Amino acid sequence: MICYITGGERSGKSSFAEKYAKKITEKPYYLATSRIWDTDFQERVDRHISDRDENWTTIEEEINLVNVIPEHSVVVIDCVTLWLTNLISDHKNDFEKCLIIAKKELFKLSEKKATIIIISNEIGMGLHAQTHVGRKFTELQGWVNQEIGRLANEAYFIVSGLPMRLK
Repeated sequence: MICYITGGERSGKSSFAEKYAKKITEKPYYLATSRIWDTDFQERVDRHISDRDENWTTIEEEINLVNVIPEHSVVVIDCVTLWLTNLISDHKNDFEKCLIIAKKELFKLSEKKATIIIISNEIGMGLHAQTHVGRKFTELQGWVNQEIGRLANEAYFIVSGLPMRLK
């Protein structure tokens, strides 16, 4: 089962996802996709970790998400945007290749015997990227978000901390 949660940055996606997971199980997993790029980002990661209680098990995986998800578990994947950033970095801005890889991984996630709560950013609603790479990344994020939306059993859009059920 896939639950898709999208919205803007700092919209409340993570807290909504965590509450959703805790309604299903007392022992959820948190799959962090981020790379620590600088001290500011480390502080952000530390804050997220401190927000979760001791019942959470954190898994860190930057690329191969499906391989680390235990069967019959409840897992929050946070987040697709950082996962795609890792793919783009590893594949030297080959956006087409990254889209193919992402779609294959998402399909495998949809077949996993687990409840997977996927968080992604809706970046296409913001400012138009000024660089070619920024515009291509926005397109990639949009295509991947559409694929997640297609595969999802449930979907929510979070605005100002308020969830809107889409599917």
